[in-house]
Amino acid sequence: MRYMLGLLCGLLSLIASADVLIVGDSISAAYGIDKEQGWVTLLEQRVAEECPGMAVNNASVSGETTAGGLARLPVLLQRHAPAIVVIELGGNDGLRGMPPAQMARNLRGMIAASREAGAEPLLFGMLIPPNYGAAYNAMFESAFRDVAEAEEIPFVPFFLEGVGDDPALMQDDGIHPTAAAQPVLLDNAWAVLASAVRDHCEADDV
Repeated sequence: MRYMLGLLCGLLSLIASADVLIVGDSISAAYGIDKEQGWVTLLEQRVAEECPGMAVNNASVSGETTAGGLARLPVLLQRHAPAIVVIELGGNDGLRGMPPAQMARNLRGMIAASREAGAEPLLFGMLIPPNYGAAYNAMFESAFRDVAEAEEIPFVPFFLEGVGDDPALMQDDGIHPTAAAQPVLLDNAWAVLASAVRDHCEADDV
């Protein structure tokens, strides 16, 4: 019986549409704003126009770290069988002062797991406030870049580019973007997502 269930799950994953899985933190979970205003919902709308039938599954959790994402990812990959995995994690690692080297290992683990499941991984980087010190900030920033270069994956160096330095686009906590910032986040994401979505859409059509 267990063998038959496993075989059925395998067959379902083969016939599943090429979907996008977002594994992120509060930035992608639309913290502090209406979920319908979040950049992931805006992404769903754009993907529906670009590739009808391709779903966007948002598995983002506020407060999530790279360790948490790595632990949750195997189940998410099995459940959604995505073609594309967006990794938007690391900000909470930095805010908690966690070792950037450990964060990098977690990110590489998520990339490896995504590839083993037949999905294309994408990495969205983050910066942290300067009060953590120049040395830590430099290590934190380079950890994302080094992982992206070593793994040769599509990479957004700073997901909050054009948002994080504009108080009008940030909530009062200075950490989370407002609803008005979400289209900018979508544009930042789409810079690397566009080609991946189109490539997998064409492959799915074939």
